[in-house]
Amino acid sequence: MTARIIQLSRSAGGVPKLPVDEAEITAAGMAGDSQNDRLHHGGPERALCLYSADLIDALVREGHPVTPGALGENVTIRGLDWSTVLPGCELLLGDVHVAVTRFTVPCTKIRDAFSDKDFTRISAQLHPGWSRVYVRVLREGRLHVGDPVSLVRPSIAD
Repeated sequence: MTARIIQLSRSAGGVPKLPVDEAEITAAGMAGDSQNDRLHHGGPERALCLYSADLIDALVREGHPVTPGALGENVTIRGLDWSTVLPGCELLLGDVHVAVTRFTVPCTKIRDAFSDKDFTRISAQLHPGWSRVYVRVLREGRLHVGDPVSLVRPSIAD
């Protein structure tokens, strides 16, 4: 199965981020997307936030009311082995080339996506393999829902 973008999401600030069919991606991030807390979100090393639709499905099976965009991710991907998405790896999202810079730190703003309000459920420290990731944009372009996603360079740690 080819990994694909199943949702692109943006907001004027805050969560949930709302779906769009396509979006222009620059080194600064997704056109039309804003963050309320620029100290902890955004900037070239955190241009986009990515997450796995497969993990969202698993969270739903645990009873959480999470949906794509509710965790603040800009790009929701189905079919990618999330255990390979580590800081230092590079991905192709359609024609957009990105490098994973770090795991995200979950914040209280996403607590409503969890039935018990425990937003640390997706903390890389507490639950390895469940975190969202931030990326730097290496090659800009336009993304569309349905675009293929592939790992083009594994993490140095791999």
